[in-house]
Amino acid sequence: MAPPDLEHGVTSFWSVVRGGARLIGRFVRWHPWAFTLAVFGASVFVSAIVASALVVGRVSDLVIIPVLGGDEAAGGRLWWAVAAIVAVSVWKAAGITLRRTAASWLQYRTRADAREKLIDHQLALDLAWYDSRSTGDLLSISEVDTQQGTFVLAPLPYATGASLLLVATIVLVAVIDPLLGLLALVGLGVVVGVDVFGAFSMFDDFETAQVLRGEVGRVAHESFDGALTVKALGREATEVQRFRVVADRLRDKLVEVGVRFASFRAWVEALPAVLTLAILILGAFRVEVGAVTPGQLVTVAYLVTLMAFPLQLLGFVIWEMAHSQAAWTRVQEVLDAGDVVEHGQVTATSKDEGSAIRSDRVTFAYPDGPPVLADLRLHVEPGTTVALVGPTGSGKSTLAMLLARLWDPTDGVISLDGRDLRSFARSELPREVAFVSQEAFLFDDTVEGNITLGLDVPDDEFLAAVRLAGVDRFVHELPAGYETRIGERGTALSGGQRQRVALARALIRRPRLLILDDATSAVDPSVEAQILRRLKASRLPSTIVIVAYRRSSILLADEVVFIDDGGVVGHGRHEEVLALPGYRRLLEAYAEDQERREEAFGGRR
Repeated sequence: MAPPDLEHGVTSFWSVVRGGARLIGRFVRWHPWAFTLAVFGASVFVSAIVASALVVGRVSDLVIIPVLGGDEAAGGRLWWAVAAIVAVSVWKAAGITLRRTAASWLQYRTRADAREKLIDHQLALDLAWYDSRSTGDLLSISEVDTQQGTFVLAPLPYATGASLLLVATIVLVAVIDPLLGLLALVGLGVVVGVDVFGAFSMFDDFETAQVLRGEVGRVAHESFDGALTVKALGREATEVQRFRVVADRLRDKLVEVGVRFASFRAWVEALPAVLTLAILILGAFRVEVGAVTPGQLVTVAYLVTLMAFPLQLLGFVIWEMAHSQAAWTRVQEVLDAGDVVEHGQVTATSKDEGSAIRSDRVTFAYPDGPPVLADLRLHVEPGTTVALVGPTGSGKSTLAMLLARLWDPTDGVISLDGRDLRSFARSELPREVAFVSQEAFLFDDTVEGNITLGLDVPDDEFLAAVRLAGVDRFVHELPAGYETRIGERGTALSGGQRQRVALARALIRRPRLLILDDATSAVDPSVEAQILRRLKASRLPSTIVIVAYRRSSILLADEVVFIDDGGVVGHGRHEEVLALPGYRRLLEAYAEDQERREEAFGGRR
């Protein structure tokens, strides 16, 4: 019985071979015509190499050797030789051009397709999956791993042609002289064998290097994303040290991989020269006994010499197949993620009125956590403004996200006008529901671009939305007004300004259900009250749900839903719910907190 480590090596070898073959087959199926054209160009190039070897051999026998021997002048044969060499050169150039053009298009188009598929699949996954992966690692997979995963396509067409050249070389040499053919077969087999052994013995190292690249990306992204916290706490040196640790680990692994790769490549590049020398020595004896002519020996030696670079390309495919598969394993892990949000066939309605909300026995728990909502029942009439109120951790924000279907209930049903939210087709529900969170995310674009997000909106509707959100109150102070670029995450704006832009982005879509999860918390209370009053007085066809913390915001709502311990404790007008001791104590705490804030603000002023 083979030792365990040998059995593992054999298993790994064949698993990598099968995986590499499947990976190449997948890419070829995406763009078969580009691959076929690239292989055809490689075949043209290979045939030109064989033809050039035959031409060199014939020129040696008919022109060079007779002239050097002084037997006769070249005469008209010189022009024939020149014409043949030029023809073969043009032939070879055509093959190179066709192969490289088609192969480059195949590689870069496949890489772009892989990234598009990756991003499309990730955006279809639910939020629970994102909580289990770091942003830096996902960025590394989208960039580094997709690039390395498709890199095998660069030498693949040439290697396909090189395989044909390898077979043609061995057959041609064997036809010229079986003994030289046997030597060429054994020698070229050793070269390929060293390449194969080197590539697959390093598969685990390649895989580890890709994982470490993702780790470097994760730490770097955390440092950049948390730059404010790092600087505020004086943790720059600590962050640099944390990054240095993972960067050094990646460096050490890449050095290890580079040393082993260089060692194997040194053998692979030296062996063809040794093989050529052996063929020349054996060939000299075969010429002496009359088994081959000097021109035939030149043909054989020339062919073996020309095989050096194609063999390297064949080796690169073997190495890149292992390296690319190691990278693609990480890409495939994302593509295989099954946490896809299921959708139905229901399309958005064009009704110009608010939506009716109903939740029936809704229960929800975050992954690996206790229930946040339990047996929650809620009914809101169309066009109503509702304030969700409750102590910290009661489930207000969770309910708001369930209403926008950013999460799905663990049990129970949430419906909009009698339609289960899960029955909507993809991208249809956001046409009726708009969700604005406390953390307003803005893109590195203009103010207008962040509000419209590519939506073609009439000017009057755009102006109405920005007035409702209060954007018009500060936009004139910006250098270029609505055309001002506000930087990544809207760094050029204050927190309150970012929230107002995010609110305008929701309002411009005229949603039938508008959900504000403490979406104006960074805005001055008086400004917030004005915004909410304008929303109520507007002709917006919306049912409005507000996760509220300020008493002024709560009093502006038509109804109050008091949530505690994961359920609806009270639902009605403010005066009705005020009879609940828990609600009354919470409002008193809100009022005291607001007074302290106003006093502190007045003292600073």
